[in-house]
Amino acid sequence: MFAAGLLVTGTLAGAPPAAAAVAPTALPASDYTLTADYHQFDTLTSALVTTLGTSAVHTVMENANHDRQALPSSFSVAGLSTGFRFDDGDNSDCQSVPQGITTSRDAVGTADSGNYDGHQLVLVSWYTTDGCGGAQQRSRITLADWDATYPNKYRKILLVEPTGTAAAPDFKDIPIHAGGVSWYGNYLYVADTGKGMRIFDMRKILNTDSGGTADQIGRQSGSVYYAHNYAYVLPQIGTVAAQTSSPDKLVWSSISLDRVSRSIVMAEYTCPADAVCTKYPNRPPRAVRFPFAPGATTFAASTTASQALQLPWYKLNGVASHNGRWWFNSSGQKQLYYWTPAAGPATFPWVSGGESISYWEDATNPDLLWSLQETTGGRNVFAVTQATYGGG
Repeated sequence: MFAAGLLVTGTLAGAPPAAAAVAPTALPASDYTLTADYHQFDTLTSALVTTLGTSAVHTVMENANHDRQALPSSFSVAGLSTGFRFDDGDNSDCQSVPQGITTSRDAVGTADSGNYDGHQLVLVSWYTTDGCGGAQQRSRITLADWDATYPNKYRKILLVEPTGTAAAPDFKDIPIHAGGVSWYGNYLYVADTGKGMRIFDMRKILNTDSGGTADQIGRQSGSVYYAHNYAYVLPQIGTVAAQTSSPDKLVWSSISLDRVSRSIVMAEYTCPADAVCTKYPNRPPRAVRFPFAPGATTFAASTTASQALQLPWYKLNGVASHNGRWWFNSSGQKQLYYWTPAAGPATFPWVSGGESISYWEDATNPDLLWSLQETTGGRNVFAVTQATYGGG
């Protein structure tokens, strides 16, 4: 179902031969646990829904107001299948930066062409700073239609945290990096770097009022609510908090869904011991797998990791896992690392400014890896055949 996007064929050779690399090693999975609360904001969320009303995903997309563009002819990566670029405003906005990626294929699988509420979608998380490169102010998602049935459009939705009281509900910005995002069932999981994940429910997209200024957020007076001129906001419903017996707490830099093992995998962005790295730890990174509750798209109240790895690679901005295979993107090295316990590691050239990865299952066509670039002026969202990168 790629008729609505740019399909690239016959122009690129396969990836260069994979080079040998040091392999990941196992860590005690029992050292890493999660606690999940899906009802943290129930009272406030219910009050906001009553006050503002909701819009289903199909309604949001019927009102999509940004045009996605074709990938530029200058963009090249081995195994390229398809992709798009954001509009000129988002492509050049130095204050807002794309980070995580997931799709409706994550949410629902391959049934009905991977449609969620009638739409096949690519979802990207962003953070916004105070000025170019300043402190983080807020975060958002974009929903892009990826289906020939609909226009090549996308819509922005602000992520918010409920505040106030049941009688006077309110919301505020969520100033996180949003470095990774996973959509499973109706739930959206967004990485919160030093804590774990924030949980959102895609059935509870709230309507806001038009007007106001770009700085206004939340309840203004009576039942008037502004959101930096966003028409829609998605309120947090709960939190997944991480605990570890390790001396070093987990750094939730990126996450991805593994539908085969029904789990979310996370990876850390860290720096070598001899590197100047003021914002991130100087130590080897880890990747950890956390399984969902049996038969559910939610985590149990308490969850123990099912796999943990010590990784030999650094500056990792993306992770994906599927059927026992792993991929890790290093933005610092511009390389994509592939690893399975049986076949060992391999290293492939990758794009500059690379961010998160999402595995795209396909019942009739080759499976893909979706990824994106954060670089201002070169924000390409693209899919490559996963077999090109060791995953045959």
